[in-house]
Amino acid sequence: MTNPTEENSTQDALDRVLANAETRTQARVFGAAQALQDQSTATHTDADGQQWDLDDRHALRRVVGLSTELEDVTEVEYRQLRLENVVLVGVYPQGAQDDAENSLRELAALAETAGAVVLDGLLQRRPHPDPATYLGRGKAQELKDIVAAVGADTVIADTELAASQRRALEDVVKVKVIDRTTVILDIFSQHAKSREGKAQVELAQLEYLLPRLRGWGDSMSRQAGGQVGAGGAGMGSRGPGETKIELDRRRIRTRMAQLRKQIRDFGPAREAKRAERKRNTIPSVAIAGYTNAGKSSLLNALTSAGVLVENALFATLDATVRRSETTDGRVYTLSDTVGFVRNLPHQLVEAFRSTLEEVAQADLIVHVVDGSHPDPSAQLQTVRDVMGDVGARDLPEIVVFNKADLVSEDDRLVLRGLAPDAHFVSSRTGEGIAELRAEIERSLPMPAIEVRALVPYDRGELVSAIHESGVLLSATHEEGGTAVHAHVSERLAAELAPYAISSP
Repeated sequence: MTNPTEENSTQDALDRVLANAETRTQARVFGAAQALQDQSTATHTDADGQQWDLDDRHALRRVVGLSTELEDVTEVEYRQLRLENVVLVGVYPQGAQDDAENSLRELAALAETAGAVVLDGLLQRRPHPDPATYLGRGKAQELKDIVAAVGADTVIADTELAASQRRALEDVVKVKVIDRTTVILDIFSQHAKSREGKAQVELAQLEYLLPRLRGWGDSMSRQAGGQVGAGGAGMGSRGPGETKIELDRRRIRTRMAQLRKQIRDFGPAREAKRAERKRNTIPSVAIAGYTNAGKSSLLNALTSAGVLVENALFATLDATVRRSETTDGRVYTLSDTVGFVRNLPHQLVEAFRSTLEEVAQADLIVHVVDGSHPDPSAQLQTVRDVMGDVGARDLPEIVVFNKADLVSEDDRLVLRGLAPDAHFVSSRTGEGIAELRAEIERSLPMPAIEVRALVPYDRGELVSAIHESGVLLSATHEEGGTAVHAHVSERLAAELAPYAISSP
């Protein structure tokens, strides 16, 4: 966490407005890190519970100006505590300035969530990124001067850099250069708590690292070890055998295989839980959406689940499933899932595929959009693209514009144009929550089989089962038992079959 002085300096730097950027080849970008909600409105409600996990997450404070010589702390503490000062850079083609600005502001929010202080932001207009240094040699030299002037120790590029681009840019600016993917992976690494979540993040990090291992000179080429046969490379080729970089690659591949096995081993338990819900025909509702759109807050408002809520990107990584009931007593589940973001690294989509299956296996998707975000249409499209990747594109969907207390009437008209049937809700004030809950109940799938039965009074558990997992249309108490008319699952219909009666 940063202290108020750090936050104010960051906000001051980012609050300056971009002016006349279209007239310049390169422009500095400033504006609120708009993927994050304003701190004055990012409060918790009673439905969020005690939030012990949030206290634990904020227990480690980052330190400004910590010595890079490791005089004050151990190396491990240094890696945990050091606060990085960063400059953001991006490249955009003609006509894509607005999208580039939104993307860079989102990168600023990602950097802040990872624990950095954003000092400056640069956008360069050019048809294509430079294949050597991303910005081009001249602009890279200008970036070096800016980095030196503001005292930054890291440059973050708003793309996924090739290893050669990163090295070439580092050689010019003389500070560490990372890309958007690295920042997202770092946030995931900080926030993962469950064994499965940690394994998924580590796998994604290793997949990203493997093609980017660095080596120089002889370490880049395989050298023959031991005796070389007549058909081999011959005299002069005998050497130390497996080199350092090759050994690293082999170790990474071995570890990746272990992680994939671990993640596969988590699958049966999850499938067993899903099968049990299907067997009992408990409908499932998945809450999906862009990161920091308020999915966890909405889950808490609907169920008082008390799951962790934080004004940060990717606060939730581990899927949370909570049980809820309709007003007529039917049981269904609500799942809080990992958020999406533009240019989500494909390594993470693959690594978190098992978690995202909660969305693909749902009966209904509640698609949460931050109504106060400057580009909600991009949020909608990004989430739908990722849902298509995991096979959830054709599932029933309820669009919810969250944070409605921050949305003006004029903006609501614009949002209506994006999704005419959407619901406006506020997890903070409670606006629209009751209406959304009613819409979810109406949209839940109806059990498949219609039955009429006279259930004996000593089989009351069957009537309870109808209340819990079926739809009871009518019930009357008669001399021989309870006459019910209901929609139920195949399993429950089989249990009611001996007591079936004909239609009146």
